[in-house]
Parts: sequence; structure tokens; C-alpha cells
Amino acid sequence: MTDKAKRYLLPLILIVSLFFLWGAANNLNDVLMKHFKKAFILDDFQTGLIQSAFYFGYFCFAIPAALFMKRFGYKAAVVLGLALFGAGALLFLPAADSRSYAFFLLALYVLASGLAFLETSANPLVTVLGDPSGAEQRLNFAQSFNPLGSITGVLIGSNFILSGVEYTPEQTAAMSDSALQAYYAAETAAVKGPYLVIGLFVLVWAALVAFVKFPPAAAKVEDEVASKGDYGALFGKPLFLLGVVAQFFYVGAQVGVWSFLIRYTQAELPGTGEKWAAQAITISLVLLFVGRFLGAAAMSRIAPAKLLAGFAAINVLLCIVGALVGGSTGLAALIATSLFMSIMFPTIFALSLRGLGPLTKAGSSLLVMSIIGGAVLTAVMGYISDKSSIALAMLVPALAFVAVFAFARSAGKAAA
Repeated sequence: MTDKAKRYLLPLILIVSLFFLWGAANNLNDVLMKHFKKAFILDDFQTGLIQSAFYFGYFCFAIPAALFMKRFGYKAAVVLGLALFGAGALLFLPAADSRSYAFFLLALYVLASGLAFLETSANPLVTVLGDPSGAEQRLNFAQSFNPLGSITGVLIGSNFILSGVEYTPEQTAAMSDSALQAYYAAETAAVKGPYLVIGLFVLVWAALVAFVKFPPAAAKVEDEVASKGDYGALFGKPLFLLGVVAQFFYVGAQVGVWSFLIRYTQAELPGTGEKWAAQAITISLVLLFVGRFLGAAAMSRIAPAKLLAGFAAINVLLCIVGALVGGSTGLAALIATSLFMSIMFPTIFALSLRGLGPLTKAGSSLLVMSIIGGAVLTAVMGYISDKSSIALAMLVPALAFVAVFAFARSAGKAAA
């Protein structure tokens, strides 16, 4: 290892850890959807508001994050992002005490605002630290730690938040009012311990990042903040705009499938308990983790755009099976989509930013804004589920993967 590599090892570890941390936060939401559906007696559309509040935070703060990052540098954006992340997690405590669903949604919004700063800064930072020709592979490697965080988040949620106690409507109707309120209070309070630990850990990590010396590229300050001209110039980049659209639909598909996987499992396999159903998400995330490494390795032989197109086409078919076949076969198909989702976010991100030069930070913010697809498509799926079935709602991610396929084909032609 060279002296330069040794000097930057700790900063690299701290940055890669961010992918783990926001993975845990993102996929805890999948458990929260099931948990709050029970604790607050919600329908599928209302539970979808968890993801809507979360990803709306990304949408609102992505451009402010880019402005902040361009003025104060990547490192400062990371520290601020971690501070907001920790604050949002700690807001879960008063939200639980008040037993207010709206308060929880506000806490998720604040938490996600911090993640907007982290993702806006960490993703492009990885792409510029090295040879531009290897940007996709580097980002896929860093993103490989994201599903590890996601798996951790689901395990925390399923073991420390989900109680496994599920009463039928008949059973709750037979309970006294005091017993019923005690049950709901206990379910709501279950989030306090995990989110207290998460909040404190993240704030400690923010302090570490603040005091560790980073490479010049991470702390570089530009004299001019991002301007309307930066964003106007991006609208003259057709492939970049297609990438923003593709990322919107990809994140919507990913969040939609994972958010309703517990719900789908219990609907298609009646009698399945919530803790066992949560294992479907864990298996999905393991497949995502494996896929990240396999995908990164495959890119040394297959062009990233071509690999992305193939994976998107496969996922269109798998989601159709989940929607129209159902049962254990449909569940297996939906779980399998995670293997082929593995390379999508980082590859779309890197292909979209390629060649943007000084517009990279502004472009990164728009790509992070596109994450609002997770808010929009999840709500749409919840509405369709309430009106028909959770299985038919899986046609929404099927259509979303068509958009990813279209972008991949365009990116492939542009590179040819």
C-alpha cells in the first residue's frame, strides 16, 4: 500500500460507511410500514405515506445539499447530513410518547433530509476519486455496503420493533378499551430503543468525520455556488435527463416492492406471521448484496449499460409473475428482483454523471431528487392495493423497470 493510500484509508472507510448507514435507515421503513399499519390501524395508502414523507425529504433537500456542497465542500455536507440524520432519529422518542403518526412522519422527513445531504455528496465523491473509466465499478463497490446496512436495518426492525403479536379484528373488538390502548401504546413505544441507539451512533460518526483529515477533493470549496446556469445547462443534456427519469422509476420500483413485500407475503400465503414475512425482505437484501459484487465483476467484461438493460428486462418479467401468478411462485419472483436491482442505482447514477465535469454536483442533486419516485410509486401501489389487490399493485414496478430498460438502451447507444 502506498503512502497516499494509507493516508486516505480512514477517510475512505468513513465515506463507505455512509452507504451502510443510509441503507439501514431506508430499509427500517419497510418494517415500520408493517408496524405502524398495526399500531395506528392504517390502510395500504396510509402506510405508503411513510415512504412518501421519507422520500419527500430527499426531494426537498437535494438541491440545497448541492448548493451547500459546492460552497463548503463534500466533507461539510457529510457532517451536516449526519447531524440531521441523528436529529431525525432522536425525534422518534417524542413522537412515540405523543403516539402521533403525523409526528413520526415529520421525524422521517427530518431524517431523510440528512440522507439527502449524504447521498448527494457521497455518490459523486466516489466517482471522482480515481480514474473516470472505473467510476461505475468504484460506485458499485461502495454501494455493495449499502445492502449490508439494509439487512442490518431489517434485522433490527424485525427483532426489536416487530412484536409478533397480531390480533384479529374479532380479538381487538373483544378487548377492553384500557387493554386495547395499552397494546397500541406498547407497539408505538417499541421504536424508541432502536432509534435512540441509531441517533446517538450517527452523531458520534459525524464527530469522527469532522475531525479526520480528508483528501483535498473532499474539502474543496468553489468560489461560485451552483447557479441557475448549472441547472439550465443540464437541461441541454438529454441522456442525463433520461437518467433522472430512470432513477425516479427505479427507486420507485425498489421501494415499492420492498415496502409491500411483508404485506404481499401475508396476503398470498395466509397464516404467515409478520416476523416470518419480514424474512422475505432479508433474503431480498442478501440477493442485492450478492448481486452488487457479481455485477461489479461482470462490468469488467460487459458494458455497464448493456448489463443494466438485461437486468431491467428480467425484472419486468419477474414483477409480472408476482402480479399475475401470485402465491409462493409470485413471492419467489419478487424476491428474485433484488438480485437484478443490485447494479441499477449506482449504474444509472454513474452513467448519468459521465462527462458532466463542473456540472457534476448539480447533476448529482437532481439525481438524488429523483429518489422521490419512492414516495410517488409507493403511494400509487398502496392506492391500487386498496382498490384491487396487493398482487396487482406489482404491475407498477413492472412498468417502472421498462423505463430503466429504455435509459440503458439509450446510454448504450451514446457510448457506442
